[in-house]
Amino acid sequence: MRSLSNTLALLKQFRTHPVDPSRESHLSEFEAFGPNPGQLEAKVHVPSTVIPRPALVVVLHGCTQTASSYDTGSGWSRLADDYGFVVLFPQQTRSNNANLCFNWFQPNDMARGDGEALSIRQMVETAEARYDIDTSRVYITGLSAGGAMANVMLATYPEVFAGGAIIAGLPYGTAHTIPQAFDRMRAQGIPDTNTLQKLLRSASKTTGPWPAISVWQGTQDMTVNSANADAIVDQWLGVVETRGSPRVDQPTSRLERRVWVNANGEERLQLYRVKGMGHGTPINAKSGYGRAGPYMLDVGISSTEEIAKSFGVAAPSLRQVNRGVATDVAIPKARSNDNPSPKGPADGIRRTIEDALRAAGLMR
Repeated sequence: MRSLSNTLALLKQFRTHPVDPSRESHLSEFEAFGPNPGQLEAKVHVPSTVIPRPALVVVLHGCTQTASSYDTGSGWSRLADDYGFVVLFPQQTRSNNANLCFNWFQPNDMARGDGEALSIRQMVETAEARYDIDTSRVYITGLSAGGAMANVMLATYPEVFAGGAIIAGLPYGTAHTIPQAFDRMRAQGIPDTNTLQKLLRSASKTTGPWPAISVWQGTQDMTVNSANADAIVDQWLGVVETRGSPRVDQPTSRLERRVWVNANGEERLQLYRVKGMGHGTPINAKSGYGRAGPYMLDVGISSTEEIAKSFGVAAPSLRQVNRGVATDVAIPKARSNDNPSPKGPADGIRRTIEDALRAAGLMR
C-alpha cells in the first residue's frame, strides 16, 4: 500500500502548473441544470450560428485546469464556431478537489445516479432541452482525470453518448481511493481483462448499442502510464461490437492508429499513440485551434480536430464562414449565446429544413 507521505508528494506534483486566470475565454456560464449532487460548475459555448438540432460535445478538463483554460488550449469553441455545434464544459471546484481533478475514483462520484456523474448527466439533459440538441449526436471527451471521468460517463450512461474520446485517461472502476488512483496511474494493480470488462458491464443495465470509443496516449507519458490506454481498449472490447484484428496505420510519423471495425466496416474502437509525447492533449497550434501550454502539447497533431471528425461534427461540408473560410452552403442563423431559444419550430417546418440540409450534405 502506498504511504501517506508518498501520496502527498504525488498530489503536490499537480500544483506545479497553476491555472492562468488571464487566458481569454469564449465561454458563458451554464446554470440551473438540476439538483447537482456533485456540486460541479459548468460553462457552455453556443456559436452565434448553429445548425438546426445541433450536436453536443461535452469536454472535461484535467487537473489544475479550468473549463476556460482547457478550451483555450484545445480550441473546442473555435471549432464549434466553424461547424455549428454546441460545447458543454463541466468544471470542477476546489471545494470538491483541491487540484481541480474530477473525482473519477470516488465511489459516490463514479456511479450511475450519484455524485459528479449524475451532475454531468443533468447538465447534458438540460443542454439537450435548452439548445434543441439532436440527442442521437451527443459526445464526450476529456484529458487525464477528465479523460477518466469521460470514461465514467461512457460506462455509467452509455445510452446517452454516441461516442467518446479518452485522452491519457484510465479504465473504469479500477480505483476507489486516492492511493489506489495513483497506483493505477503508474500501472500498478490494473485488473485483468475479464475483471475490467465485468466492471464496465456492471456500471449500467445497458445491453447496447454502445458508444464508439477512441483512446489517445503519449508514449512518453510519465503521469499516466500507457498501460492504461491498453487497459481501456481491453475493457471496451468486451462490449463494443468488433470484427477481427485491428487495422494499423500511421497518419504521420509521430502518430500510430489502431482501428477495430464492426461487421459493417464501421469504426467502433480506436487507439491513437503519439510517439514521444508526454502527459497532455496533443494539439497543432498552426491549425488555428488551440494554444500550447501546461498539459496542452503542440506536437503538430490536433486531437481536437481528429476527435471532432470521428464524432462526425466536423465534416468539411459543415464548415461555416465565421473564420473567413469559404463554405459550400450557407447555414441559417438559429440562436445566440445569450438568448437560447426553447424547442425548435413545428415538426413540419423542421422536417422541411432537415430534408434540405440532408440534400445539401449538411446532415445525416
